[in-house]
Amino acid sequence: MIVADNETAVDLLYYEPIARTVVRLIDEKSDEPLTIGVHGDWGAGKSSVLVMVQQAYSDKDRVLCVRFNGWLFQGFEDAKAVLIETIVDELLKHRSNSTKVVDQAKKVLRRVDWMKAARGAGALAFTAATGIPPIGSLRELYDGLAGLVGKGAEEITPENLKVVSERAGQILKEAEPETAPEQMHAFRDEFEELLRRADIDRLVVLVDDLDRCLPKTAIGTLEAIRLFLFVPRAAFVIAADEGMIEYAVRQHFPDLPVASGPASYARNYLEKLIQVPFRLPSLGYAETRIYIALLLVLNDCGEDSTEFNALVELARKALKRPWEGAGLDRKGIAEALGSVPEPVERALDIAHRIAPILTDGARGNPRQVKRFINTMTMRIAIAEERGFGDELKAAVLAKIMLAERFAPEVYDTIARGSAGTGSSEELSALEAAVRIPNEPKLAPADAKRQAKGVTAEAESTLPDWPNLEWAKQWARIDPPLADYDLRPYVFVTRDRRSVFGAVTSLGGLDDLVLRLSSVSLQVSQAEPETSRLSTGDAEQVFDALKAKVTVAEDLGEQPPGVLGLAAVIKHHAFLQPSFVALMRSLPTAKLGPWAVSGWARALTDDTAKSEFQTLLAEWAGQSENKALQSAASGAINLGKGRKR
Repeated sequence: MIVADNETAVDLLYYEPIARTVVRLIDEKSDEPLTIGVHGDWGAGKSSVLVMVQQAYSDKDRVLCVRFNGWLFQGFEDAKAVLIETIVDELLKHRSNSTKVVDQAKKVLRRVDWMKAARGAGALAFTAATGIPPIGSLRELYDGLAGLVGKGAEEITPENLKVVSERAGQILKEAEPETAPEQMHAFRDEFEELLRRADIDRLVVLVDDLDRCLPKTAIGTLEAIRLFLFVPRAAFVIAADEGMIEYAVRQHFPDLPVASGPASYARNYLEKLIQVPFRLPSLGYAETRIYIALLLVLNDCGEDSTEFNALVELARKALKRPWEGAGLDRKGIAEALGSVPEPVERALDIAHRIAPILTDGARGNPRQVKRFINTMTMRIAIAEERGFGDELKAAVLAKIMLAERFAPEVYDTIARGSAGTGSSEELSALEAAVRIPNEPKLAPADAKRQAKGVTAEAESTLPDWPNLEWAKQWARIDPPLADYDLRPYVFVTRDRRSVFGAVTSLGGLDDLVLRLSSVSLQVSQAEPETSRLSTGDAEQVFDALKAKVTVAEDLGEQPPGVLGLAAVIKHHAFLQPSFVALMRSLPTAKLGPWAVSGWARALTDDTAKSEFQTLLAEWAGQSENKALQSAASGAINLGKGRKR
């Protein structure tokens, strides 16, 4: 069973107090316009809070709660118009038997038609004069006017553009006596009257997934909300990551100064719109441990099981004061269920082992924790279908997945080392060093190391691994892996790393690949050996390093393997065009400035150098990644200066 990664009313994180606080604030300010922000990173649980707020109003007839997901409507029409039309449609559904409501709704929708028509007014004027819409405004014109004829923007053709233009012209002509500000004031008055006729005490609009929208859609939705800031009884709850909304503001208003006083203009815009901000806290150790246990029991027993529901109740009690304990306790579980069932015992055991690292690695993000548990469950299911599910222990798999997720270099080393026999000598040495028993009468230096679990003698035996300090902490997690055949575990995790399947084909080159994937000093020391590689071996090393770069999650920083690639192509020029092709294939939006420089000595082939200059020009000309654009422009100007 895979836990769905969407909003849920099953409160595993005890966010109900936040939802209740939002509801109480809306009720206390029932006659005032109100905007509330529920902020948090992607996957923090914002949508679930909105579901709980919606449920709180489900049985209140005089409160209309409308759920709006801007991401779903992105690209269809004007975001401002879609939001208003959605609210009016919901009002009509709840009061469809009232003629007074229907008539007033038509007036409000007439104002919306004016907004759509006004949006394309400039392009319409040009069309009326020449018969040809200007290039660049045609798409916007179609989008803005599509709703006037009941068609999607993609259905409007030059043949029916005349119909659209005439319809829009009629609307604009009828509204000529009123200026744009007068139209906005009239809209507020007519909408307020609509609420009065609908006998609605409070309109609550829940805006979700705004931080997933493109800047244009996000700003359009926020501008629509701004129309309601002076409409009594209207409340908006906006779930969004503040950072993404600030980014949308900066993109939409690029000419604004960076800052105004202590805050940026983007921050001021958001704070002006949102009166009361709530920020969802990141999960700490106790919360993460509880959440892992609940997800595992949910996977094993199901949402309707006695075990899961009893655990949820106990979890809520523990989450009320998480600083007082480490999570769920077996005594309370035994009292609630008569004993600790085997699935619950297994879940508590795994949660205890992996929570410390997963808390830091996932940065307290519930979605990352859920994805980890789902991936582990899926891999066990695949192993069962292949017929070796009995050979996998969930705790062992979870430990290996921690290395795969948070220290890929450690995982790669384990995968290579265990490919032949199933055990890694380096891993065994590491576990032996960090798991030694306490020794009496240690010297002061040894006593300090002992506090970390490693004596001087043991430390001298530690393998020369990248990210060794993290590996030491990870190696102390139970169970120790030295006694397990790791090949089936590496096999089921190889969807992210291909090194296990390629170990035999690399032969003795794996050590060189490891050094070329390390820091600059080790890459420089490996250059003489790299220069002596045969053509075939050089290509194998190039492909292995290329694979490391292409699977890197964070391309904002230089990924492991890039410096090694530069060393390889410097001595084996036939691979230089392939290197340029690799750089071109990386997602431009995610690249950091590192991609621009450092290749002058490596690129000696004229064709490759020319292709890389072309790529630099493309990076300098794009606008989705400002940091890369600036770095590429600087590199081009620097090159021109050198030529002079």
